[in-house]
Amino acid sequence: MAELHALTAGMPIVYGGDQVTTVPEELAAAFSPGDHLVVVQTSGDLLHVPADVVSIANQAVTAAVDAFARMGTITDEAISDFFERFADHLADDAAFAPIAAANDADRAAAKTKGRSTTRLELSPAMRADMISGLRGWVSQPSGRGQSVDTVDHDGWSIHQVRAGLGVVGFVFEGRPNVFADACGVLRSGNTVVFRIGSDALGTAEAIVEHALTPALVGAGLPAGAASLVASPSRAAGHAMFSDDRLSLAVARGSGAAVAQLGAVARQAGVSVSLHGTGGAWMVASSNADADRFAAVIEHSLDRKVCNTLNTCCIVRSDLERLLPVFLAALDRAGANRSATAKLHVVDEQVDAIPPAWFDDAHIVRAEGAVLEARTSTLGWDDLGTEWEWEDSPEVTLAIVDSIDHAVELFNAQAPRFVATLVSENSTEQDEFFAAVDAPFVGDGFTRWVDGQYAFNRPELGLSNWEFGRLFGRGGVLSGDSVYTLRSRVYQTDPQLKR
Repeated sequence: MAELHALTAGMPIVYGGDQVTTVPEELAAAFSPGDHLVVVQTSGDLLHVPADVVSIANQAVTAAVDAFARMGTITDEAISDFFERFADHLADDAAFAPIAAANDADRAAAKTKGRSTTRLELSPAMRADMISGLRGWVSQPSGRGQSVDTVDHDGWSIHQVRAGLGVVGFVFEGRPNVFADACGVLRSGNTVVFRIGSDALGTAEAIVEHALTPALVGAGLPAGAASLVASPSRAAGHAMFSDDRLSLAVARGSGAAVAQLGAVARQAGVSVSLHGTGGAWMVASSNADADRFAAVIEHSLDRKVCNTLNTCCIVRSDLERLLPVFLAALDRAGANRSATAKLHVVDEQVDAIPPAWFDDAHIVRAEGAVLEARTSTLGWDDLGTEWEWEDSPEVTLAIVDSIDHAVELFNAQAPRFVATLVSENSTEQDEFFAAVDAPFVGDGFTRWVDGQYAFNRPELGLSNWEFGRLFGRGGVLSGDSVYTLRSRVYQTDPQLKR
């Protein structure tokens, strides 16, 4: 079979079985022998992966594959020792100093590029959470070798036994704590290869050098059990997810990037777990308690992460009572961050909002404070837009005819992730749970959706249902939920035959 050595501008590329795209001039000019071209079959995107990036990703995956071949002989005690050592290195100020310095450099570089550093900062609280999460895995049962089902026959029995799944590929944004969380898959006997966003690569490399590698070596685990793809190129993620040696591909980040990575993995035959688009929805019914509504609004907007309140629906019949409560709580959420909150409202509903809310105000963006209208308008079809904010909480408000109307909008436009109903009526709560298509449903603040906070298990990610419900597992992907089943037979009758 001939290899691809060059591309020409205008070259037709078939995708999706019956559609054609063409090679743009810049891609043709950049492509060299040894490079890879990934054609995304769902969209026709042409992804250029340079040869050096292919090599870096291949080496990292190979190291993880080789390490997995040895993990069956590594004891649970050795894996526990790894987590303890990893946590100890992060807790040691001398070992952490170069990690902190690398993080400072990463944040400074990101700021010069006008990029957000909110999630990039390895703060004392994040450091403490990383240490706590790693130590949490020390006492967590691995599940390896656990019999989950037994069928007895005359003269023999068969057991379904949990075992490690294999190599988990992990692509995530620049939050350094996820780096430690990803190592949770070692608990159940897997290995991991990860690629972090370019803004946090320096921090990741420092963690590997000063905490991760010493922990692996000290505990006697294979060096490739946790392997970093040390490339700033986005193409490194495409190269890694194209590798069919992965048993599972996990992606966290922006919705579009995660969807593209998922498509690349799927067409390589790799199972995926995607954690991209977020943004929680909240519905306030006519049976909502005003004080409760105010509190859950404020506490759902303490910072911007995937489970932050994004879209709020208030039932029209009680708008006069609940709208002032909502706006006051939004004000307080902004004040809590020393900023002014930003509101979006359906264009045909502007008359319901007090005129002062349309005045110009300084809204804190990634590039700094920007003078803009405090309230903007959008259409009914834009309620699912996820707002990425810095210090100014940003929320969409929609006035709906009923709870059913809100559920209809959620199921059609939301990433089908987090939904909460503020109502004192238990029948409404039960009907809401039955009708809303979301894995995480509550009756209060939205920020409870977190593996560590809610389930005491450091998470690899929270799955929405944007691409459909998940087979055989819940929405929290944690280290101990990555496994397969093997069948083991014990034959007591040597004359057994069919």
